[in-house]
Amino acid sequence: MADQITQQQVNQTAWAACDTFRGVVDAGQYKDYILVMLFLKYISDLWNDHVEAYKKQFGGDEDRIRRRLERERFILPEGASFYDLHERRNEANIGELINVALEAIEDKNRTKLEGVFRNIDFNSEANLGKVKDRNRRLKHLLEDFVKPAMDLRPSRVTEDIIGECYIYLISRFASDAGKKAGEFYTPTPVSRLLAKLASPKPGDTICDPACGSGSLLIQAAQEVGSENYALFGQESNGATWALARMNMFLHSKDAARIEWCDTLNSPALIEGDHLMRFDVVVANPPFSLDKWGADHAGSDQYKRFWRGIPPKSKGDYAFITHMIEIAKRQSGHVAVIVPHGVLFRGGSEGAIRKTLIEENLLDAVIGLPANLFTSTGIPVAILVFDRSREQGGENEMRKDVLFIDASKEFTPSKTQNVMGDTHIAKVLETYRDRAEVARFSHNASLEEIAENDFNLNIPRYVDTFEPEEEVDIAALQKELVRLEEELGDVRAKMVGYLKELGVDA
Repeated sequence: MADQITQQQVNQTAWAACDTFRGVVDAGQYKDYILVMLFLKYISDLWNDHVEAYKKQFGGDEDRIRRRLERERFILPEGASFYDLHERRNEANIGELINVALEAIEDKNRTKLEGVFRNIDFNSEANLGKVKDRNRRLKHLLEDFVKPAMDLRPSRVTEDIIGECYIYLISRFASDAGKKAGEFYTPTPVSRLLAKLASPKPGDTICDPACGSGSLLIQAAQEVGSENYALFGQESNGATWALARMNMFLHSKDAARIEWCDTLNSPALIEGDHLMRFDVVVANPPFSLDKWGADHAGSDQYKRFWRGIPPKSKGDYAFITHMIEIAKRQSGHVAVIVPHGVLFRGGSEGAIRKTLIEENLLDAVIGLPANLFTSTGIPVAILVFDRSREQGGENEMRKDVLFIDASKEFTPSKTQNVMGDTHIAKVLETYRDRAEVARFSHNASLEEIAENDFNLNIPRYVDTFEPEEEVDIAALQKELVRLEEELGDVRAKMVGYLKELGVDA
């Protein structure tokens, strides 16, 4: 259809709306206002599209129209739509009116949206400025989202485009937010690689216990190849949890269960008196989290830390341990992004690492390039754990660990390095074939790792040394003689030219 909206149009218009806040409000904060407005516009356009369709279908039968609308995916109360707010954009209390509308929408959709908007205050003086400035900014925001390119009716734009716009915005906010971006976003190529390594299949339950805005979960879902899966997530930051919930809805993953909780201290994905267990567990948890809860880990009611308690100032192995404990026995897969220190640090971390290796759970260690993240320039690694290597599991006879050095698999760009499709494909092919590739990968036996004192530092196992080419001294000497002869000829010609010009050489 001629009036279909393209992905680029939606992305560009939504990103332009950020100009209202840029330079005034921190990117880590204004992302919440933009993404909530995108969600409100989406459900308002969806509602209006369906109202028009029901009117055509049922004519003036208001009762039938009302009954149909009561069964809508999201119910929009009277006076609470985006367009109601746009009409009132010049009101002196527009921030308060937006808050009231969002609260009314929550109330009408409590099973899906309860708490989603509670952490986002459109009437905040601290975030949006004093009344006059705040009103001006919110008016501009409403006007930006009413533009034709933001007409998100299903007849004009697919849900895929809206969902991708949401991901696009989050990625752009991550670039602006710098170090704070790690709280809510994992770069798409890294998410894609992690999801493919975890290899979810139809029927799987998939969990991200540090899900941020939910993009990694969505990547994992896309790897399944069907709609036959169940998504679960946990996120400790309330505003980020709300973004994850909206992200799920905009990708038509309404059944996803995303809990707002501290995964390490108060996990919410539980069944009776024990933690839920999943087929696939993926995460990009916060690196080396300080004050993660070590003081109470010894009395953890779920007994997750029986291998040892990680240091108070570094929660990496706390997340790793949690992820392994919630993976299904004898079949579950775990893929987690970690800082390189996890591979070699000693003390309690070294003891936990030794136990995990002796349990035969570690399947692969994959080193990634530096500067992949907006939040840090350090190189990171992916650890893959496979519980099917346990006794009684399908892969119990596998007794080696695959090391891959993918530190050079990237394309440089202005702000950060990017792993392209060919780089990801090379890593995946090597992992799936468990191939030995010179200066790229090595299958290390458990005995070899034990000889290295259970240190997993990748250069101990993958020799990336590139020998320099031998220099042919005789050929080099001949080339020098030839160059000197050429230089003599040039000098002689130069003297001749200078004489012609009457210059004393």
